[in-house]
Amino acid sequence: MVLEVALIDVNPGQEDDFAAAYAKGHPVLASTPGCRSVRMTRGVESPSRFVLLVEWDSIEAHTQNFRESERFTTWRSHIGPYFASPPVVEHFFDVPA
Repeated sequence: MVLEVALIDVNPGQEDDFAAAYAKGHPVLASTPGCRSVRMTRGVESPSRFVLLVEWDSIEAHTQNFRESERFTTWRSHIGPYFASPPVVEHFFDVPA
């Protein structure tokens, strides 16, 4: 399993519109083969900042099944207009305790 973390800064004043666009686009992302879960969080101290957390079976599930597909174009068409800047996206693996 790999965790995708995307830091998304939204244009101030458009936070509610972004959240509505996320809700509309969520099924596109969540139904991607290899996607285990999708969660969006919103900043308390910085309400225009959102963090997208997506669990994938593998990095390839994210890159090949989603980013290189029409799903990504559809997803981005929903949420992209609200970006204040390009999201910062990284992948993480769990550290065993």
